[in-house]
Amino acid sequence: METNLSNRVRAALVALAGLALALALAPAPAHAEYGDVVINNHSDAAGVRPVVFPHWFHRVRFRCKVCHSDLGFKFQAGGNDINMVKIIDGQFCGACHNGNVAWSVENCDLCHSGKPGTPTQVHESTIQKLVGTNAPAAAAPAPAAKR
Repeated sequence: METNLSNRVRAALVALAGLALALALAPAPAHAEYGDVVINNHSDAAGVRPVVFPHWFHRVRFRCKVCHSDLGFKFQAGGNDINMVKIIDGQFCGACHNGNVAWSVENCDLCHSGKPGTPTQVHESTIQKLVGTNAPAAAAPAPAAKR
């Protein structure tokens, strides 16, 4: 009977060790280093959903200069006057989203997928966490009060 009990304890310990090992080796939850950018400069007024630009997805494939130097995107959410006419004309997103390099503008919902009324911002950006979730993405933290 004692051998049977020690076998059960041993089996339980092996199972716990296996579970601990599986949990230790499990991949950590994914966190985008570069947050999504919500662009709503013209969308609400045009009656379409705001654009959700997956910056992290593009960043893991291209160097910063591809978009920010070669294509002229400013380093600020909402800093460019992007509209569909310019995109169709091959500017900004349209340089790649032309049906040859990436999907074309006929697939509206792939980009215009944001919640209506969402302001232009870097979603879940570090600056928002520092100054509060309702702060605009370009805002800097307020200076500390003098004592």
